[in-house]
Amino acid sequence: MADYHIIVVEDDRDFRESMVEYLALAGMEVIGVASALEFYNSISRQQYQIAVLDIGLPDQNGLVLAEFVRKNTDMRIIMLTAQASLDSKITAYRSGADLYLVKPIDFAELAASIQSLLGRIGIDTEPDEKEPQAAKGSAAQKTDEPRWSLLRKEGCLIAPHGSRVSLTSKEFDFLEKLALTPNGVVERQALLQALAYDNDELGNKALDALVHRLRRKKDDLELPIPLKTSHGVGYIFAGRVDIV
Repeated sequence: MADYHIIVVEDDRDFRESMVEYLALAGMEVIGVASALEFYNSISRQQYQIAVLDIGLPDQNGLVLAEFVRKNTDMRIIMLTAQASLDSKITAYRSGADLYLVKPIDFAELAASIQSLLGRIGIDTEPDEKEPQAAKGSAAQKTDEPRWSLLRKEGCLIAPHGSRVSLTSKEFDFLEKLALTPNGVVERQALLQALAYDNDELGNKALDALVHRLRRKKDDLELPIPLKTSHGVGYIFAGRVDIV
């Protein structure tokens, strides 16, 4: 288990869950919270090394949160905001930020920024070289990675280790659309059309709600479905999946 912990404070649920999932899939120990109050409650129970803070939180400005973090903890701070002006950056750095990233952020850049900060405080993020000799075998072995399965007849999703969860017809159609473009981005407009949702506020909220329901199925599957968000573009199924 990693000897560090990261907390993401972001009130946009879909964006927060996408960040957390991407970082978790990258091997990081990370949780997400939606408000300053949840952040304060969490740090009273767990020590974190890095805080990723949105500035526009519902209950307290993220800059105030950064000032608290800098004065009362040893955490490193990444500010995440849509404000790109020089004045905003200067204010953030004066509040205690180590890095200032402007939305929309590429999650790979965020992960690299976190790894850089962890390196500065002497935390090694490289995996241990302890894999068995058999795991270092041929290329054929490496490509034979576990697969997810979508079963049309049963209307369910099966995880690589065998657990399964039932899907609604819309959930199945959504995952099938992603599965047909393995590890590639499927644009929101294409997904709206495939699900017969209107391309308006209600249709987009329905799509976001569907994604949220799928992510919550991790409790039944005992692991998260590898859904990634290409922020502002669409979604990706980041894994191998068969449609049966």
